[in-house]
Amino acid sequence: MAEKRDYYEVLGVDKSATDQDLKRAYRKLAKKYHPDANPGNKEAEEKFKEASEAYAVLSDKEKRAQYDQFGHAAFEGGAGGAGGFGGFDFSDIFSSFGDIFGGGGFSDIFGGGSRGRRNGPQPGHDVQTRIEISFKEAAFGCKKNVDLWVYDTCPECSGSGAKKGTRPETCPTCHGSGQQRVQQQTMFGTMASIRTCSTCGGTGQIIRDKCEQCGGTGRIKVKKTYEINIPAGIDAGQSVRMPGKGEPGMQGGPNGDLYITVMVKPDEIFTREGYDLYCSVPISFVQAALGDTLTIPTLDGKVEYPIEPGTQTGTRFRLRGKGIPYLRNNAQRGNLYVTVNVEVPKKLTEHQKKLLKEFGESMGTSVKNQPKSFFKKMKDAFD
Repeated sequence: MAEKRDYYEVLGVDKSATDQDLKRAYRKLAKKYHPDANPGNKEAEEKFKEASEAYAVLSDKEKRAQYDQFGHAAFEGGAGGAGGFGGFDFSDIFSSFGDIFGGGGFSDIFGGGSRGRRNGPQPGHDVQTRIEISFKEAAFGCKKNVDLWVYDTCPECSGSGAKKGTRPETCPTCHGSGQQRVQQQTMFGTMASIRTCSTCGGTGQIIRDKCEQCGGTGRIKVKKTYEINIPAGIDAGQSVRMPGKGEPGMQGGPNGDLYITVMVKPDEIFTREGYDLYCSVPISFVQAALGDTLTIPTLDGKVEYPIEPGTQTGTRFRLRGKGIPYLRNNAQRGNLYVTVNVEVPKKLTEHQKKLLKEFGESMGTSVKNQPKSFFKKMKDAFD
């Protein structure tokens, strides 16, 4: 068996520590190592026991005096419990947790004091749905209707869950608190804990005669139609929130919210990155070589844009303010980036071919009538 550590060392205080020093030290260790805060951690459990034993001795003036004079030997012999616990009355230390922790003991430290409490007002659940809109509707905003099946307050019982003409009664077990105080014996003595009332399930009320329409839940499912205002500039995957349009709250709590996630159909011409738009425009070799005025599609309609002679395929130019309106500042818009791609004609007349050959020769480029196949080119290269 490992040798016991000095109680003052365990609590991290010196021998001149006051009662308040001991309380502060123990409070810190108890919070850190309590089993509720460290489920399944045996090492933390042992440290908690060690700290509790140390405080049980040092917080008692008589036991502290004996310990200061004789050390651990003061509690050996007739102690009767493993590790020296048998000589201590741990019910004293745990009954004083209200003083040490400023209230209700461990339930306050680890959240047990309010755990399972359901008799107060509770907000209703949020509702989520999706809606699909066009690319242009996302850019400039729109109004859409959405039909949803949601829970609403039962009109028969007005949400009480009780049959018409009756009302819920105060739970006789918890007297309306929604909680039960349960005492149990532990190795430290008698400990009290707060649990959800088993009779009313934490509501603080019981319903003798349930409403036939809602079955005592106080809610029924109904179909509702909401008009959704989709703001300009919204992007795919973003949501619109409608406060108070979710499910009704319980015990007088507020309604939840409705969240509509927007899905945007792809556009045939434009792609979007943030608030900027991108598109490609085909041009002919003649337009690229000689220059021209192109007709460019935008969300606002067609616009004319001049290109310089000698424009190369892949050239990109920008149209300022022709992109997507900003979501929270529609006066500001992104840009439209247009890439021009030179298209090579696939079918030419004999006259057109002759003209192109003459043009190629004038540029110093010789074009043979019959191009070699790929494999013939490979043979020539290796020969």
